[in-house]
Amino acid sequence: MTRDEFIEKNLPLVHSLANRFRGRGIDYEELYSAGCVGLVKAYDNFDFERGLKFSTYAVPVILGEIRRLFRDGGAIKMSRSLKELSMKAARARDELSADGNIPTVSDIAKRLGVSEEDVAEAVAAGLPPVSLTCGEDGAELCVPAESREAALIDRLALRQCLGALSPEDRNLIIMRFFRGKTQSETAKILGFTQVAVSRRERKILAELREKLV
Repeated sequence: MTRDEFIEKNLPLVHSLANRFRGRGIDYEELYSAGCVGLVKAYDNFDFERGLKFSTYAVPVILGEIRRLFRDGGAIKMSRSLKELSMKAARARDELSADGNIPTVSDIAKRLGVSEEDVAEAVAAGLPPVSLTCGEDGAELCVPAESREAALIDRLALRQCLGALSPEDRNLIIMRFFRGKTQSETAKILGFTQVAVSRRERKILAELREKLV
């Protein structure tokens, strides 16, 4: 399938997302055009070898372009249903990660009985503008996110990379970057010294940084 054919095949996704913003002061044609820009960006930046579903990746990118139209006029209010789904997704994520594994969007969608696209939108809407620059020594995992949509994409990409780590290294990253543990707390939980955790963390972050760039 060619690039143009793939994009055309996914135009209904743009229509579905743009349609949610009807009646908010911007013509549908503008919403749809912005969404198409997002779809093209998603296609051009998507890694088809990661195993992530394209629509799951594309939804936040498309929404980011549509929401850009509203930024001059103020923030978009999250609907009650989207807010509720965002809260449910957060709870499901915490429950599914209790055993030390990082749940994917697909895992959360199955738990809640909704589509992956709905979960992606809800998570994107509920994310604060965050950076993945963490660590007691300021170690940078990847470029700080400039938007909620970018933050979601960073996290989705990170989850794909975590699967390639050893169980020990994966647990260290989970403790540090998903559960907010300090290096000292992580050291106690994993039975290492704080210095050992710091050194190992730097090495893992360097490896992940190469995969995420």
